[in-house]
Amino acid sequence: MNKKSLPLVIVAVILLGLLYWVFGVPSVGNPDIPTDAASIARGAYIYNAGGCGACHQPEGTEAAVGGYEIESPMGGTFIVPNITPDDETGIGGWTGRDFLLALKHGRSPGGGFYWPAFPYRTYMDMTDEDVLDLAAYVMSMEPVRMQQPDHDIPAWQMRIGMAGWNILADFLEGPYPEISDDPQVQRGAYLARALGHCSECHTPRSGLMVMQKNLEFEGSEIIKYAITPDNLASDEWNQDGMVYFLQSGEKPNFDYVGGEMADVIDHTSKLDLEDQLAYAAFLMRGHE
Repeated sequence: MNKKSLPLVIVAVILLGLLYWVFGVPSVGNPDIPTDAASIARGAYIYNAGGCGACHQPEGTEAAVGGYEIESPMGGTFIVPNITPDDETGIGGWTGRDFLLALKHGRSPGGGFYWPAFPYRTYMDMTDEDVLDLAAYVMSMEPVRMQQPDHDIPAWQMRIGMAGWNILADFLEGPYPEISDDPQVQRGAYLARALGHCSECHTPRSGLMVMQKNLEFEGSEIIKYAITPDNLASDEWNQDGMVYFLQSGEKPNFDYVGGEMADVIDHTSKLDLEDQLAYAAFLMRGHE
């Protein structure tokens, strides 16, 4: 090799490596989606724990046909897609790989990027087993043909830009505050942080819209009220009251939540008591 061309080769290799790092599709394997009744039942529970129906099942429908509108903080509106297994307008034909890429990496089956209006930045902490059980349930749904419109967002908000934003988020989000290794608290953290994706609304974001995990639950532009353990305790919450809230939506002041939080309660009320207690143990940790 000509010595003069060596620097160019090195630069080319570095650039190719950077491009692969930024745009390469993560390797997740292609596990089978289970089809047994037990997996489908677990998937139905995860679908509920993840609040999937709150966005994908518009009021008055029994099918996850989407259509719900989510306002973009950068201008415009995202339209929630149809996730029934319809081959033309839904996600019919998706594989285990496709579900893992979508929920844990925010990538489409073809390798494209999803917008974080789909909360993959929190779903990424789900276990592969839970993702595949969720897939089992979703793919067992009745297919419904319903094409949703494209997102109504400014042209400059290009999907390719999500490649860089995801890398920034990986570096800038930071870790969540440490919690005890108590199994009940750990289960509650998994429910709230991964499945329930509570931080998406309750945790502040930087000017780059990156979640500030070190400020977990300290309030955001979406919901200003802090649901940190100390703030909840100061407002006379306790673990028993939190469990009742997750079941009914009633707060310590005897008022009831409304709006999108009412949709959340619709899901938490269907969790089993063990998980509701785990939720409360995590949210109220250090306060009985």
